[in-house]
Amino acid sequence: MVLNKETAQKTAELLLQIKAIKLQPQKPFTWASGWKSPIYCDNRITLSYPMIRNYLREQMANQIEEIYGKPDAIAGVATGAIGIGMLVADYLNLPFCYVRPEPKKHGRQNQIEGHLAPNQKVVVVEDLISTGKSSLQAVDALREAGAQVKGMLAIFTYGFELSETNFEKAGVDLHTLSNYDNLIEQASQSNYISAQEAETLSSWRLDPANWG
Repeated sequence: MVLNKETAQKTAELLLQIKAIKLQPQKPFTWASGWKSPIYCDNRITLSYPMIRNYLREQMANQIEEIYGKPDAIAGVATGAIGIGMLVADYLNLPFCYVRPEPKKHGRQNQIEGHLAPNQKVVVVEDLISTGKSSLQAVDALREAGAQVKGMLAIFTYGFELSETNFEKAGVDLHTLSNYDNLIEQASQSNYISAQEAETLSSWRLDPANWG
């Protein structure tokens, strides 16, 4: 769910501006899953632009407090959300930890890096939501460690029906600064894409596994 339309449009504009999101309907990307996609998103690029990362940090921090109240800690999902998660935690003056996809094979074999006390109220920060699988694995790890996961806030989501189903089944409240619908709207308004390309981009999300 997107909380603020103005923020959603501004976020989409900034991500397009620095090419954190690339739209190539005529020359699709191939994801690691094998899916053909007219869009590629790498929000880690935002960390290289101080004004943009600060905007995202402040918007995420403000929305976390508005939606969930001030939690006890912020958790980032490795690796993409470590940077933005730490910035948000710093802005809110809160403890920060991050969650690996799986426990380390050596040393203390941690999956959660950083101090996390039992029963702490935690908000998870993500950079991108696709199917939601890796994000929800992080939530599972936090819950197993005794955390009370209040919800998750991400920069952007593709808005796949599968991800919405996965979050609902897991009982995890998800909000994002921007989403695919706002992205297409913003890209169209700014003439970044043509009407035909907008139609192609919209059709992709209906069946991304078989598109192209």
